[in-house]
Amino acid sequence: MRAMTYGFRTVSLESRTDNVFKLIDKDWMLVTAGTLDSFNMLTASWGGLGILWEREVAMCVIRPQRHTFAFMEREPMFTLSFFEEEHRTALKICGRHSGRDMDKAEAAGLTALQCPKGGVYFKEARMVYVCRKLYWQDFDPAHFVDPKLDVFYPRKDYHRLYVGEIVSCLARYTGT
Repeated sequence: MRAMTYGFRTVSLESRTDNVFKLIDKDWMLVTAGTLDSFNMLTASWGGLGILWEREVAMCVIRPQRHTFAFMEREPMFTLSFFEEEHRTALKICGRHSGRDMDKAEAAGLTALQCPKGGVYFKEARMVYVCRKLYWQDFDPAHFVDPKLDVFYPRKDYHRLYVGEIVSCLARYTGT
């Protein structure tokens, strides 16, 4: 058995059998950056997983007005935490409220933990990708090949794309 951290074990990415489209779009994820002393997270259903620059990577996007944006800018690490359906309400709280106005983790009933390699994740998650930031790029509407994409930006608040190398994958240990 691999090393365990707070009821999680480190697993290989190849061992994961989740449908990535369902995982991100339907199940949602918490994108978190910061330290245990100061962190924030947001619920996301846009992103991707794949291979880039001969590395296993995760991609997520954040609008500049989101509180999490400053944490992503400041920190070298971020996490993507995935949950079972029983935590849907917690994900809704984290998506609908700002960390500027409240302690979202407390309101959502989530317990923040420190990753051994840096970053913050949640005890209640079922799986976590721990990522080291490699790259960012602001969306530029001049590059939209399909001009209909601009419908997602009525306030012209274009996302910033972050690409992170997945440095570890933590899965809840079930004893099997």
